[in-house]
Amino acid sequence: MLRGEHRALARQAGCPWLSLATVLPIRYRCISCGNLTRFDVTTTSTRRAFHHYSVGGELVVEEDHVIAETVDEVLCRWCAAGGTVEEVEHQTS
Repeated sequence: MLRGEHRALARQAGCPWLSLATVLPIRYRCISCGNLTRFDVTTTSTRRAFHHYSVGGELVVEEDHVIAETVDEVLCRWCAAGGTVEEVEHQTS
């Protein structure tokens, strides 16, 4: 879910529907093996989207808005550890 300053960043970018991962990607690190690059991330999101069906019945999803988004679980892809994965502080350039 977008927190205060992240929601403001999304609005400034002209995209109030962006997810937190789009505005400020979360970095993870596995304490067990040191992995910084490969994780299975399970999320739950609530979205509102405009479903546009053609006369032939084909669906095109437009205006997909993320209302809420939470991270349920993060597993290390290298060692399959879940309880040892931590968020890494973002490096700003």
